[in-house]
Amino acid sequence: MTEYEVCQQNTMACEQEIAKGIIGQKDVIRQVMLALLAGGNVLLEGMPGLGKTMLVRTISQVCDLSFQRIQFTPDLMPSDVTGTNIIVKEEQKSAFRFEKGPIFANLVLADEINRTSPKTQSALLEVMEERQASVEGKTWALPDPFFVIATQNPSGSSGTQFLPESQLDRFMICLSMGYPSHQDAVSILKGEVWKQAQERRRVLTAEELKQLQKETEQIYVHDAVYDYIVSLVEETRKPGLFAEGASPRASIALLRMARAMARLEGRDFVTAQDVQSVLKEVLGHRVKLGTRARAEGMDTAECIRELILNVKSPRS
Repeated sequence: MTEYEVCQQNTMACEQEIAKGIIGQKDVIRQVMLALLAGGNVLLEGMPGLGKTMLVRTISQVCDLSFQRIQFTPDLMPSDVTGTNIIVKEEQKSAFRFEKGPIFANLVLADEINRTSPKTQSALLEVMEERQASVEGKTWALPDPFFVIATQNPSGSSGTQFLPESQLDRFMICLSMGYPSHQDAVSILKGEVWKQAQERRRVLTAEELKQLQKETEQIYVHDAVYDYIVSLVEETRKPGLFAEGASPRASIALLRMARAMARLEGRDFVTAQDVQSVLKEVLGHRVKLGTRARAEGMDTAECIRELILNVKSPRS
């Protein structure tokens, strides 16, 4: 069995184990697993009670990652996230000791991130991008691997506010969790989800996940695919469909997610189809609809489908 087949087998085993407790969200689980392989942060959007928090907790158990949850509230302070220096007595004198905050874990759940102040949200910027936290002039390295999976209630819900563009851009992908189907809802009522959720087992270790990430970074990308990724992102900056386009960070995220998709499909090279399959998740939260799109009643998904049609795809 090749290393690509082993990766595919392990990832599928993770998805199946997670799906035991998260019913009807297979597409979301797949995209989150791709983001883990790509080493990126994830933003989950959906109404309360859809299983966002349970999903993240389940991932930490299946992948054997240390886990911390931060409940974002209007009165949460930056030091509640990163940690703070406290005074302790040592023998006959007092000294400062750094008390680490909940951000020091492999997997951090930022629950209802859009309910807190912009000041506290900004405490995550350095953490998400550079994998380190600066507190009172000193920098602390975070555990490796490190991921932030944030949840937010839909914009306009009571007590919520928009995340700043600088924050949104730090999330590799944004996913929407919808309501379960009728049959899935029946399964939840019968208690099948909670029963199966107790049967979760560890499939990967943190070290094995780190190795999979390193191998994913080595997936071959042809120059034509590099050019295709840049062309797609540049197309979002042209007037018409979008009022605001994506940044170069989006190009990097698209490349990393496409590599993860190729890895998951058991290939050692990236195709244009890999790029297209993750385009909506990578670009959806980074662009704003333009005048034409709003006038024609198009949503973001429709605009991205047209974007794919507008940019010539290289032959795979």
